Amino acid sequence: MSEELPLKPKEVHLYKRGQLDVAPAQPKTPTMKLSAIGVLLSAGATFLLYVASAHPLNTTSDGLSVEARAVHASAPPNCFPALGFKMPSSIPSSLNNWWCDYSTEYAFVGVSYEITACQSLDTLKREFADELTLVSPSNNVIEAAWSAGIGVHALIWFGFDGSTIYKSRRDALFSVLKSNAKAKFVTRTVQFGSEPLYDWAIGAQDLANEVKSAKSSLSSLGIPITVSEMAYGYQVRQNDGSMDVLKAIDFVDAHMLPFFSQQASTEGSMSTPPPDTIDAAKNSWPIVMTDLNWFLNNAGGKKIYLSQVRNCRSNFPGITELTTKFFQNGWPSVTSSGVQPNSPNAVANVQNEQDYYDLLDSHCSDFKSMKGGGVGWFAHIYSDNQEPGYGIYGTNGQLKIRFSPKTSC
Repeated sequence: MSEELPLKPKEVHLYKRGQLDVAPAQPKTPTMKLSAIGVLLSAGATFLLYVASAHPLNTTSDGLSVEARAVHASAPPNCFPALGFKMPSSIPSSLNNWWCDYSTEYAFVGVSYEITACQSLDTLKREFADELTLVSPSNNVIEAAWSAGIGVHALIWFGFDGSTIYKSRRDALFSVLKSNAKAKFVTRTVQFGSEPLYDWAIGAQDLANEVKSAKSSLSSLGIPITVSEMAYGYQVRQNDGSMDVLKAIDFVDAHMLPFFSQQASTEGSMSTPPPDTIDAAKNSWPIVMTDLNWFLNNAGGKKIYLSQVRNCRSNFPGITELTTKFFQNGWPSVTSSGVQPNSPNAVANVQNEQDYYDLLDSHCSDFKSMKGGGVGWFAHIYSDNQEPGYGIYGTNGQLKIRFSPKTSC
């Protein structure tokens, strides 16, 4: 049965850089082609699958509807996991010139897709047959990623109780990565999360040591290590050694939900501007930039993505949990039991959801110019069926908003 964890939805990132073709989907038949792909789950860990773009894109004006606007690209580069990249018929002998550069992953990079139901591999293959995403526990996710030509971000879930159960999840994941010859060619990173510092799930110095140990353990595979966390998590744990964590990680996964920013302000968060800047989603750029600036000023020029997790029980033999991570970033159109504003100025409606994504899209050049090769952002979430209010699609399977963000500029 599902284990409900507050404010940490179970999702996948649809994450394919290179073409954006968002067409109205039919109910029960998602056909959203996005510039990014993601899935997270595991044998106690999680996986994010994605495809990146490593080439310039140009928006066309060929008569397509706004919702179905296609962003076409020049010939894709010969690197993984760029749009159009052809997977080799056999496993390469080396990672040399394999991965696309992080600098190609800025502005819009994808959308989260919930896997609360712990869908089977066949189900996800059926629902995402249009080059989006495939997911399954353990080796199956590696095989699916290889088959689809998509990359994987794997997350090790800590939980909230400070237990050491994460160690068995870590060991299970590492075993898969080391035993499957394809793993290092599709696994972009391993993450610890979600929000382990903010949740006090582990001591900050212990987390830093876990990151360092993981980097050592996976060094022969060339897999980077990071932590899924918000700025406030690092800030509130500085006396506990959180800056050692930030120093140890290879790049930053930053959570961004300005709709809740007023709550942080009343609690004295160092990462939230004054309340009068939160009167609408279209005015939330100062909130976004406050947290981003903290990372830009403290992360040593590392790559940044805007990011969060929930988990679900699995029916697969030998798998105790499937955990999904996603880059959580958005503004809800409605409130729900777990989604309540912390200021009367933070209004949940479709217009504010639209305004927030338009706001991010309007800052493509700003994201591109930021340290670390630019900042990439994910939309939260694919459908209101998956997370009430946050969906790009409504419960009827139709687009709620205009959604054709830039994948490059």
